[in-house]
Amino acid sequence: MASTATATAVAGTFAAAAIARHRGSAACPRVAAGGRRRSCVVRCDAGVEVQAQAAAKAASIAALEQFKISADRYMKERSSIAVIGLSVNTSPVEMREKLAVAEELWPRAVSELTNLNHIEEAAVLSTCNRMEIYVVALSWNRGIREVVDWMSKKSGIPASELREHLFMLRDSDATRHLFEVSAGLDSLVLGEGQILAQVKQVVRSGQNSGGLGKNIDRMFKDAITAGKRVRCETNISSGAVSVSSAAVELALMKLPKSETLSARMLLIGAGKMGKLVIKHLIAKGYKKVVVVNRSVERVDAIREEMKDIEIVYRPLTEMYEAAADADVIFTSTASDTPLFTKEHAEALPLISDSMGRVRLFVDISVPRNVSACVSNVDHARVYNVDDLKEVVEANKEDRLRKAMEAQTIISEELIRFEAWRDSLETVPTIKKLRSYADRIRASELDKCLQKIGGDVLTKKMRKSIEQLSTGIVNKLLHGPLQHLRCDGTDSHTLGETLENMHALNRMFSLDTEKAVMEQKIKAKVEKAQN
Repeated sequence: MASTATATAVAGTFAAAAIARHRGSAACPRVAAGGRRRSCVVRCDAGVEVQAQAAAKAASIAALEQFKISADRYMKERSSIAVIGLSVNTSPVEMREKLAVAEELWPRAVSELTNLNHIEEAAVLSTCNRMEIYVVALSWNRGIREVVDWMSKKSGIPASELREHLFMLRDSDATRHLFEVSAGLDSLVLGEGQILAQVKQVVRSGQNSGGLGKNIDRMFKDAITAGKRVRCETNISSGAVSVSSAAVELALMKLPKSETLSARMLLIGAGKMGKLVIKHLIAKGYKKVVVVNRSVERVDAIREEMKDIEIVYRPLTEMYEAAADADVIFTSTASDTPLFTKEHAEALPLISDSMGRVRLFVDISVPRNVSACVSNVDHARVYNVDDLKEVVEANKEDRLRKAMEAQTIISEELIRFEAWRDSLETVPTIKKLRSYADRIRASELDKCLQKIGGDVLTKKMRKSIEQLSTGIVNKLLHGPLQHLRCDGTDSHTLGETLENMHALNRMFSLDTEKAVMEQKIKAKVEKAQN
């Protein structure tokens, strides 16, 4: 009966949505000058009512049938945590830049993803090296298909082409992947620290927008804990390089060794990665760098912090003049369009023979700031984040040994998260069992009070009887509820708890799993209708 009532309610929301959509699209056409618009509106409304009733009836039947199919279908599988994405290890930068989502657009992307039919929760992690979408899906196959279609629509890349580069992981594999990402184990530069800050930003963004669900929120917070522990309890960060430092190393590898320190350095973009470029130029012995940025305030702040290098500011309007005087150009901005095209590179003057007459563009932005066609210019060479592999391969073997130590910590944090998620399964049973007992108590209490008669009992006596009934129920429920509570730290205890949950569901016909699924489906329908 409960399932039928819920299904009817869902059908009603579908019907209401159908009527609203139909009325919204049935705008009355303009009438000729002098005509009576009001009579037209009346006629239109009358026609709408008849059509809306038919549409509502059809929608109700369709929604009810769909609900029955969905409830039975989803009962066969638990909601899955999944990650769908691509990284520097699976796809070229040309593809990643089309899928990149700017940080300020993360909440909007999460909203669009959770509006998909089979997605309950979502989070987006988009950096220069990866674009990953984490979701809780009502159905694994359907949820994945919807996310891939969303990615295809956003990027303009056919889904079939995307699938050649995407990786998809489920449940514990997806969670382990995020923990490894946060710890810097999946980074191009093993052990780099910037990714942990980016994972933290996903949580902050979700808290500000209210977009993260309880599973994704807890998973990302536990990933942050894992990332911190790995860096504190292992040596993986000792001597670790970042994307910015690898960019500096790559530039120095490509310059003539005799002229390395005399090269004229230009940095475009004074954000976090740009600031790290300056830091590593100082470490290599450079005494001067020109910085092009939209505003001078951020450059002044870097000047105050880094006293060991001369920082010359140039406004964005003077970018090409500054480029003409540079031997190496680092680009690190959030621009959606290239700052340098083939025409721009061809217009720049040749550099000195001592520098090999080739200007270096080191682009660490995604989307890229330097167009790929610049590589076709004879006196220019372009390197992007994918080219940094040449630098990081040199010390990768040592870092892999350190990564093995980190896996122990990752496994410990993974067990904690999985146990927490498993323990959530008992919550609906606890609520339904208490509700079931309270309904019986209230019903029997009401019968008792009617037999005694309202005139016989004083207010104090009535209260004492109510407290007696509540006390009896609480005493009887104490044992069963204690066997449903588990913090998840002991896998053996957790297994017994889940067995107890299933036993209570059978004994009292609580059917909590189906009730929870019905509630989730109803919530999705109501959200779509709103």
